[in-house]
Amino acid sequence: MRDTGEYLFTSESVSEGHPDKVADRLSDTVLDAFLAADPYSRVACETLVTTNRVVLAGETRGPASITPELLTHLCRMAIRDIGYEQDGFHWANADVQVHLHSQSADIAQGVDSAGNKDEGAGDQGIMFGYACRETPTLMPAPLYYAHEILRVMRDRRKSGDATVAGLLPDAKSQVTLRYIDGKPVGATSVVVSTQHVEGMEQADIKRVLWPLIEGVLPQGWMPAEQELYVNPTGKFVIGGPDGDCGLTGRKIIVDTYGGASPHGGGAFSGKDPTKVDRSAAYVCRYLAKNVVASGLADKCTLQISYAIGVSDPLSLYVDLHGTGKDVDEAKLEKTLRELVNLRPRGIREHLHLNRPIYVPTSAYGHFGREPDAALGTFTWEKTDLVPALKAAFGR
Repeated sequence: MRDTGEYLFTSESVSEGHPDKVADRLSDTVLDAFLAADPYSRVACETLVTTNRVVLAGETRGPASITPELLTHLCRMAIRDIGYEQDGFHWANADVQVHLHSQSADIAQGVDSAGNKDEGAGDQGIMFGYACRETPTLMPAPLYYAHEILRVMRDRRKSGDATVAGLLPDAKSQVTLRYIDGKPVGATSVVVSTQHVEGMEQADIKRVLWPLIEGVLPQGWMPAEQELYVNPTGKFVIGGPDGDCGLTGRKIIVDTYGGASPHGGGAFSGKDPTKVDRSAAYVCRYLAKNVVASGLADKCTLQISYAIGVSDPLSLYVDLHGTGKDVDEAKLEKTLRELVNLRPRGIREHLHLNRPIYVPTSAYGHFGREPDAALGTFTWEKTDLVPALKAAFGR
């Protein structure tokens, strides 16, 4: 985004009940099941969900205790937790098909360590990380508030809050903010589409959501009433996988930075941490966030690249967007390589990724979340590199 002038920028989010997010949740449910049984399992699971049907497909290498029957049960429990008990998609009645087979030996030989060869990257690719000072979480503001609207709706719905009675799991949000000289100053429009029970009127839903959205946005940021679009089609009763087919990995911009940063194209959910699509994107966010948190810059984009079967990254690129505080970007790139081992094994060990920690990432974004020491989740959101970065640049 530009750092001068006045402009509008928009990001969207989708709820855990959106069909694509249901698919992501189930793929990560499979992954966590394998990692709970064996931290070094290999998993690449894709999920399709549609009217009363779930299809799991992909490649795995892990303990025999993770049976199709167990995965079917875990998927049903995940669907129930999301809240689907509808005729067209019901946790107890959906047909769950498991089509998982052994990981390709050709891929495995490139990834596995052997002799003097360290563990290689699970695929070629480019990954990006980003951080900025627009929010306390160092995330872009439009995406931050789009996520937050849906998280609050989810929390109230699941708590049984009477004010949101009748709202169902499938929802989308979109927030447009006005920027002046690179800083967000207010919302010009907000869009929320939410599934609801038969009989609820569009005007009633808007009255329910107005104070909720107002509570999420900073004071004075609410758009004009005519710029709050709630269920613009007028009715949203048929939703979730019954209304639209869902697939793993189709919400990669929602999962990352809402379009404020480049994206390498790789999805996250259902992939174990040997897949650099996931683990390297996490370490890129970790490094970019620590750069900004240390005060070295107000904005940081970081790119890393790998070749399949090769341990060392092929490149590391840092762009401070002209916001660096007397920081040489070439020196910063060298310092970051010294602080963190960016080989696949080094990333996994530094961020403690070989654990069943991925289901919470499957909705409301992989970044900008609070690390939980007890659960071991979102370790890539820590800012523990700040002291070393400050020392390296004499701060």
